[in-house]
Amino acid sequence: MTINTLRKSFMQTGFVFALLLIIQYTNAQTEQPYLGKIGKTLADSKEYWAPPVTPPKVAPNVIWILLDDVGFGASSSFGGLIKTPMMDSLANNGLRYTNFHTCAICAPTRSALLTGRNSSYVHVAGFSHKLLAGGFPGWDGKIPSSSGTIAEILKASGYNTFAVGKYGATPDEEDNDAGPFDHWPNEKGFEHFFGFLGSQTDQYKPDLAEDEAKVATDGRHLSTQITDKAIFYIERQKKAAPDKPFFLYYSPGAVHAPHQVPDEWRDMYKGQFDEGWDVYREKVFANQKKMGLLPSYAQLPERNPNIKAWNKLSADEKKLYARFMEVYAAYLTYTDYEIKRVVDKLKELNQLDNTLIFVMIGDNGASKEGTLYGDIDRSLFSKPLSEEENIKYNLANIDKIGKPEGIEVNYPLGWAQACNTPFKYWKQDANSEGGTHNPLIIFYSKVIKEKGGLRNQYSHVTDILPTTLEMVGIKTPDDIKGIKQDPIWGTSLAFSLNDAVSPSRHNIQYYYIFGSRSMYKDGWKAAYSFQPKVRNGLTSNYSVADTVRNDWQLYNLNEDFNERIDLAAKYPDKLKELKALFDDQATKNRLYPLITWDDVNDKIKKGVTVPGVTPPPSK
Repeated sequence: MTINTLRKSFMQTGFVFALLLIIQYTNAQTEQPYLGKIGKTLADSKEYWAPPVTPPKVAPNVIWILLDDVGFGASSSFGGLIKTPMMDSLANNGLRYTNFHTCAICAPTRSALLTGRNSSYVHVAGFSHKLLAGGFPGWDGKIPSSSGTIAEILKASGYNTFAVGKYGATPDEEDNDAGPFDHWPNEKGFEHFFGFLGSQTDQYKPDLAEDEAKVATDGRHLSTQITDKAIFYIERQKKAAPDKPFFLYYSPGAVHAPHQVPDEWRDMYKGQFDEGWDVYREKVFANQKKMGLLPSYAQLPERNPNIKAWNKLSADEKKLYARFMEVYAAYLTYTDYEIKRVVDKLKELNQLDNTLIFVMIGDNGASKEGTLYGDIDRSLFSKPLSEEENIKYNLANIDKIGKPEGIEVNYPLGWAQACNTPFKYWKQDANSEGGTHNPLIIFYSKVIKEKGGLRNQYSHVTDILPTTLEMVGIKTPDDIKGIKQDPIWGTSLAFSLNDAVSPSRHNIQYYYIFGSRSMYKDGWKAAYSFQPKVRNGLTSNYSVADTVRNDWQLYNLNEDFNERIDLAAKYPDKLKELKALFDDQATKNRLYPLITWDDVNDKIKKGVTVPGVTPPPSK
């Protein structure tokens, strides 16, 4: 029976009879026929027990590591000056992917990662926060059951599944002890969860949940707590079922604001960034070229015109801004140490060689949300201060940077551009490689032959799910719990593991974040730079100087990987083609209507509230 048959029945026989048919049809999709024999006595009957679900033979453990708000040029693994020895080791014994992309902001990236589908297609074009969502299919923030997660697929295939850290894909109205829990991690395939559901949290006083209940923190840094829990899950599982594989989604809040670091780590970079962001960019760019991460023709873009030259800053400004970066760097190195604790446990249990690890160093580019001057304990909706007021306020509170009492700390824009070397712009800018281009490491010693190899194929966060399934030997399911599944949009990268020269297979990808957008196809990219009319801590956008620039640009990334030369005037037909393709992709992926930061600001003015966030008073 088809849906069309049901529809025809409704027209011919009336609502009640059609409803009965729908119920019968639904049950037929979920109930499987009994394969034994039922007689009137046990002697006349034949028992049937469904065989236990087992994973493919020698299926590896799988770990996805997703960091937050890390730019391409922050970690030493990709040429940065911040030490990340554990990630370096995984990369040196695995592969570095230099052309990997995210969605430019956290919730869309995470929803696309978990489902293998584009973020707006799974209803998370913006966020799962009411203020930053909308009552439309692509915007309501509720991942549908028809787009099952990696955890649901692996669990149904015999894996144990755990998640720790930031989830970021639970609607506000479910983020409480009363539920409903439909979009909590446990209802999306994770057997155990320990972390927080929102976009950010205080690392010492987190909004903490375990499984399907809010719990109290023990006062230690959250990254230490989630690592302890991850190790506990692994140890317990391997003791109970040594041969059963597990899937761990390890997603710390690091290094998203607030930048808070344990005492013993906070001062490890003291004095090491006194040369400033201009020198940092030059050193990192040189490192990246030496490591072969960039094309031979690569040039470093000019410093953004809104950012002052470091040598033009006052002594107080240098002192303040260097301290912001010292703490940020310490936060990333400390996070790398926590990752090492998980890897060391795998070694102890003789599981490392049987573990497939993906490390995504950032869910978007480095964050511009600290504004030009850095941020200390001012909410997203605080009244903007003048340059003089900002510097004076931050200097008076400099001792809070990195400490538990520094509940809203983020570094200034100059360091965001430095950490995004070699790209322009930053987080939220879906038009820019600086917002969407992140490092990826894949480690699997059993399969990868070229240790420390580079891979330049174009890839996207939606590719991680199909890559995982192919590498562990599991087919994409047609249904999960009787619910027919939507197509997977991502493309497996398994072909590239031992082949550096095969062409890219992910050839089309759209991007959209609250007005900014782009359309990629076969190396060409059309990009629309959106500037909101009103700027505040949430919507501040310093991508261009002085003037608002809402228009399209065109880049050939095959010859201009970091978008230095706008070809829109030279190739208008190519731009027209890509704009039409964006419209097609937006339609197919439920992206319309396009909600912008100006629309969000209008919601703020109307007093729309979000749990945990206080909008500014109406004027």
